[in-house]
Amino acid sequence: MTTFFNHQKIEKKWQKKWEKSDLNKAGREKGKKMYILDMFPYPSSDGLHVGHPESYTATDIISRYYRFKGYNVLHPIGFDSFGLPAENFAIKKGVHPQVKTQENIVNFRRQIKSLGFSYDWSREVDTSSPEYYKWTQWLFLKLYEKGLAYKKKAPVNWCDSCKTVLANEQVVDGKCERCENEVIQKDLEQWFFKVTDYADELLNKIDELDWSEALKSTQKNWIGKSEGALIKFAVVIPPACRQGREGENRPIESNGKDSIATLQSDNSIEVFTTRPDTLYGATYIVLAPEHEIIHNLKSMIHNWDEVEKYIQKSKSKTQMERTDLSKKKSGVELKGIKVINPANKKEIPVWIADYVLTGYGTGAIMAVPAHDQRDFEFASINNISIKYVIEPNSIEDIKNNHFPDDMIAQRDGESYDEAEKRYLEKVFESMKQGGGYGFTGEGKMINSDKFNGLSSAEAKDKITKFVKGEKKIQYKIRDWLVSRQRYWGAPIPIIYCDKCGAVPVPEKDLPVKLPEDVDFKPTGESPLKSSKTFHKVKCPKCGGQARRESDTMDTFVCSSWYFLRYCDAKNEKEAFSKKSLKYWMPIDLYIGGMEHAVGHLIYSRFIVKALRDMGYLSFDEPFLKMRNQGIILAEDGRKMSKRWGNVINPDEVVEEYGADTLRMYEMFMGPLEDSKPWSSKGIIGIRRFLEKVRDRANDLYSPAMIEKDEENYKKLNILINKTIKKVTEDIENIRFNTAISSLMIFINESRNLHCVDFKKEQRIFESFLIMLSPFAPHICEELWSGFSKNYNNKKYKDSIFKQEWPEFDKKLVVDDEVTIVIQVNGKVRESIKTERGTSEADIKKKVIDLPNVKKHLEGKKIKKVIYIKDKLINLVV
Repeated sequence: MTTFFNHQKIEKKWQKKWEKSDLNKAGREKGKKMYILDMFPYPSSDGLHVGHPESYTATDIISRYYRFKGYNVLHPIGFDSFGLPAENFAIKKGVHPQVKTQENIVNFRRQIKSLGFSYDWSREVDTSSPEYYKWTQWLFLKLYEKGLAYKKKAPVNWCDSCKTVLANEQVVDGKCERCENEVIQKDLEQWFFKVTDYADELLNKIDELDWSEALKSTQKNWIGKSEGALIKFAVVIPPACRQGREGENRPIESNGKDSIATLQSDNSIEVFTTRPDTLYGATYIVLAPEHEIIHNLKSMIHNWDEVEKYIQKSKSKTQMERTDLSKKKSGVELKGIKVINPANKKEIPVWIADYVLTGYGTGAIMAVPAHDQRDFEFASINNISIKYVIEPNSIEDIKNNHFPDDMIAQRDGESYDEAEKRYLEKVFESMKQGGGYGFTGEGKMINSDKFNGLSSAEAKDKITKFVKGEKKIQYKIRDWLVSRQRYWGAPIPIIYCDKCGAVPVPEKDLPVKLPEDVDFKPTGESPLKSSKTFHKVKCPKCGGQARRESDTMDTFVCSSWYFLRYCDAKNEKEAFSKKSLKYWMPIDLYIGGMEHAVGHLIYSRFIVKALRDMGYLSFDEPFLKMRNQGIILAEDGRKMSKRWGNVINPDEVVEEYGADTLRMYEMFMGPLEDSKPWSSKGIIGIRRFLEKVRDRANDLYSPAMIEKDEENYKKLNILINKTIKKVTEDIENIRFNTAISSLMIFINESRNLHCVDFKKEQRIFESFLIMLSPFAPHICEELWSGFSKNYNNKKYKDSIFKQEWPEFDKKLVVDDEVTIVIQVNGKVRESIKTERGTSEADIKKKVIDLPNVKKHLEGKKIKKVIYIKDKLINLVV
């Protein structure tokens, strides 16, 4: 343990004092506010590892900063304690989830408090407490009333290890995100929330948010808006199947031949396509194996046994496996079945393939292998014809949109760019002739009858109208599956009556509490089914015997609204008051992991919009500004894991180096959003910096022993003002690593700058301590209080966190030296550093003979000089 100062004693001392005070409590709902939030922890293990405090420290720094600036700050904490992670951990330990979860919360709370975070603990929530999940059940009922919660039989993701269904967002690469077991598909009756009703708004509002582009892009892709058309392909009914129903049949030309086929008006297959302009190039259609029309056509399918085997095999694959672009596409032709391409009236074959899903579009696609990479691969494998109907406008279009190809080969003395150009010219000529290569971009219509020569954009609408198609917008996002066949979750507040059907539990009867007379271990059915007490209930409508819903809710339902509860956490009469939400919401800054981009963040946005439409709140978005923290890796560069024995326990770091050192080190490692490896040497460097700060304070505690210089005050004053400006800007822009660098520079450069007027020097150090305190609160509070022993000033009796943030003098932060960019004819050729305020004539003299400038002026006359003072000079020749 380092011994320069006793961090253990200091940190425990101030944590006790802060806990007894109201320093960190949010004030009454008046004045300018700031709601700073980090994603609350899952108490699903024995404790935190050093990766957890990264985001907590970031929000704590910002919360403390805005309190200094006079804001009423809400910075709450709680525990996301329901759900699979907590239940699985309890089962592993052989303890009831309620008991183990509460044990974990006690330890998590201790660890969090040991790091000195300035949370308002008076607003703590625990999602597994009846006081909280009563309102989660209330939320379910409100969604049910509005038709946004419903039950239906559907194919769902099933984890056989966890013995429960999973939402799409909880499946990663075909595996359960919790246990990494392979996920299979099952048809089950399940509860859903109708997220798709808000798909368009969820998508359109994203660009208004101050989120990272990566986060916004991930949500946009998950929502997956596609504008296109619904087009019907009539099924060809062979003459043998007519059975005298002439009234329902009409002859058409088949494949340009004289043979006559028959169409039955109710036997058509509807497809959704984003590229109706390529309809003349559709050479087959593909159905999802689950498509209901397949069984309707069973008597006409010649290879039914083969088709049926393929359908059964598809059921064992997850959606992720089926849509994996890197895997070889499989499928089976429905022999005996043809459909009519409505554009050219040609018969084309019908296939089933598991890369087509029923959940998106219509469960059927038109395949245009010349202009779609997936279709191209499938057609190439199965020898299906390829017809080109779009010609690229330029070679550049091919470069951006043609299928990947590794055929670029350089000739002797040929550069890669020259080889690529030659290759693309070859592709261009070949595509104009209609062969050999695929093209996924837009261009000019060819082989499309009367639409030839039109642009793709023009043809989309015209061809849709020509075939009597319907313009349509589709979304990839699916409704949120919220029911779970597990014990540790909020019971779904629905009662089933043979007479009345599904009946919502009256609000006055909430919460519906979890029963205790159950074996909570998973079996594949909800453990609540076995409870003898839970199901003894009467129908709220007719009073007859009834039975409760036995599934529980996904833990993401609990976390979809927890930030609203923080605004009014002690309210026993309602989930939250409109007054509290009007003041505190929306959240000004939210920090958490990128892994929640398509789960928690979409669900929370949906819930807020639904509650808005019910009149419970008046804002559109919960999180105005969102930032993601990166991962802190182990020293070996891998993710921390017990399996690899590289997990670092924050308790051990706090014991050895102190909470302040841990906090500062995690902020100094690099930009917040980056992943970075832990370094034992790096944390020692931070500890030494704090010792330098303590050393500087000791100098000020004994001023008589210091040699002073009259010129030092000017230097010190400029240095502190520049530091104030830099640290202020860096905190507001979440650049903590560079803020700490500035604080380090100040200490290193100020150590020997002692002033004749000692009080001025002391005031400068006070400003430094205030700026350092959000990063290292314990040592700064200790050093601040130390001044009270030496100086008779009331402010030192108060906490450092009751002071004001220092302001900088704009005149003192202007650099005497500036960088001038030098251009010739608007192109940057050079740059130089020079004294601020240098005249145009002097700048011209300095730059005209610089080698790179001189080279571009050679033999030319300067016609004009454009000079932007202290920034740029442009020589026009």
